Amino acid sequence: MSFQLITDSCSDLPVSFVEEHQIAIISMTIQLEGEELVDDLGKTFDKDAFFQDLKNGKIATTSQINIGTYYEMFKPFVEKQQDVLYLAFSSALSGSYNNALAAVEMLKEEFQTVNITVIDTKAACLGEGLLVYQAALLNEQRKSLAEVASWVEENKMNLHSWVTVDDLKHLERGGRISSVAATMGSLLNVKPIIIVNKAGGLVPISKVRGRKRSLNYLIDKTVEGIQNPTEQTILVGHVGVPEEAEQVKLELVNRLNVKEVLVYSFGPTIASHTGFGSVAIFSFGSKRVE
Repeated sequence: MSFQLITDSCSDLPVSFVEEHQIAIISMTIQLEGEELVDDLGKTFDKDAFFQDLKNGKIATTSQINIGTYYEMFKPFVEKQQDVLYLAFSSALSGSYNNALAAVEMLKEEFQTVNITVIDTKAACLGEGLLVYQAALLNEQRKSLAEVASWVEENKMNLHSWVTVDDLKHLERGGRISSVAATMGSLLNVKPIIIVNKAGGLVPISKVRGRKRSLNYLIDKTVEGIQNPTEQTILVGHVGVPEEAEQVKLELVNRLNVKEVLVYSFGPTIASHTGFGSVAIFSFGSKRVE
């Protein structure tokens, strides 16, 4: 590899991929009713049990990555004079990105040479993961850090994220909708459709009656907006509903001449905010305008 690729556990890539491609991971932490858990992409974390806890109504909260954690992660690479590219969780959703920048400045005060590039992916979950996925492949092709960083910057606004959630109460707790809207939506079986906007924030843009219709909406919008599908890897993510995610994959394969579609579960950090039953599709298309 020409440089060390680092990301955070919000990228939600499977441990097998991360280990195979030698990606370093900075873990987020989760509090589940008084218990602190470390999001290590499932290496030691029982994601299925956690998803069941969410389904049963337990409430999980998350914390941003602090400056000290970034400092300790970056320092060994600086000492070895190894170049680093860190692809960060959207700054619109967490203060972690700014903490990473602060840690780099601390290291510059201590070391003469610090070659760490930090990129705000403006993405979350497997959307961030898809950028990391492509960066890892480019790294293994011996592309330079500058070349890979340039590719990420040029393509991150072309990343499309189509998301639906099954439990409106999680959006209510996160301040995305009011308690009245959550209650009424649940009674009417309304499923919100969410995108990641140009700023990297989560924005509800539509409402669909019924689970099947909400999943079809994600598929339709992905098919409508995708560009160069034969060259693309599409990622489908879910929280505890692998059968539905596989059905989404099957429909995408039937409707698109796509390179491949991979199905992965969300990690616990993102699942804490979207809740059990969430499903999302991540692909590349035209530039985000909203």
